[in-house]
Amino acid sequence: MSKDPIRVAIVGIGNCASSIVQGYFYYNQWEGEGPPLGVMNWNLGGYTPRDILPVAAFDVDRRKIGKDITSAIFEGPNCAIRYDCDLEPLDVPVNMGPVFDGVAEWMDVDFQPSDKTPVDVGQVLKDTGAEVMINFLPAASDKATSYYADQAINVAKIGFVNGMPSPVANDPTLSQEALNNACPLIGDDIKSQLGGTIAHRALIDCLNSRGITIEKTYQLNYAGNTDFRNQVGARVECKHQSKRQGIGAFLESGDLAVGATPMPNMGDRKTTIFHFEGYNYGGAPLTLKAILEVEDSPNFAGSMSEAVRYCKIARDRGIGGVLESASAFLMKSPPSQIPDHEAQRNLREFVDGIRER
Repeated sequence: MSKDPIRVAIVGIGNCASSIVQGYFYYNQWEGEGPPLGVMNWNLGGYTPRDILPVAAFDVDRRKIGKDITSAIFEGPNCAIRYDCDLEPLDVPVNMGPVFDGVAEWMDVDFQPSDKTPVDVGQVLKDTGAEVMINFLPAASDKATSYYADQAINVAKIGFVNGMPSPVANDPTLSQEALNNACPLIGDDIKSQLGGTIAHRALIDCLNSRGITIEKTYQLNYAGNTDFRNQVGARVECKHQSKRQGIGAFLESGDLAVGATPMPNMGDRKTTIFHFEGYNYGGAPLTLKAILEVEDSPNFAGSMSEAVRYCKIARDRGIGGVLESASAFLMKSPPSQIPDHEAQRNLREFVDGIRER
């Protein structure tokens, strides 16, 4: 390992957690020539993906509670792709967490909540020496997310990365408490390594830079994992609002629409369709269509592995509060929307110690 491991607590042992846990073993077993596959930045402040060590886990599904995290990640309804690596037990049992609003009525069959008593989350974080907590709860689990963020920030006083749309970095109280307690905070709602939001923004930037007037654009997403099956009513609106914020902030003209449809037989495979209509020179009509297909959860984990390391760098430096550059680059709904090329430059300055946040 490059340095001492980054001791990570994971909330929600679903597909995204599976990709993070498998990534720890995959990159520790990497023997290929040249740079390892699929990493934005291999070395960040001396930390690599090999250093992201799960030490605590929380879920509510009876099939996962009490099992080592390395076996729990393969329990239903998880369907994430399996990496080409061997896993060994980590001696990290999945703890029963509070349910709150984390399980929608229509998701009971998928998540199968246990009737066990929730653990003292803050005490588990202290006992395991966790340094960063990462949130993978279902979209619109606002109460549950707020609870876990409070346990991390005010009880264990560790870093928190909010991968989901529920407000944490955008919550004035939690963000101020993170600053007061020197707890680095990154949020809200992570962009995938190459997902719909970042690809849509790149296409908008290209069209804007070429003088194209965009009349309307939409994005349609399809997948069969629980993230998509969860997106009904207010829960889908929560996700779509975050996505609209992440894309619309850079749309100079035109109407924007986003949609998500669950396709059970697609599993964790996600398809995104992009559509643009606009005008170029002389008012001539122009249409652009593009399709992106990815394994959804590794795509998510690729960005989370960056966020965890930025959080750890800040923690090493005693910096708390919202990490503005990391949030702007990695999240759909950061407190401040910054163009990606600027956010990336700011992040380099942060790693180099030129910029505090």
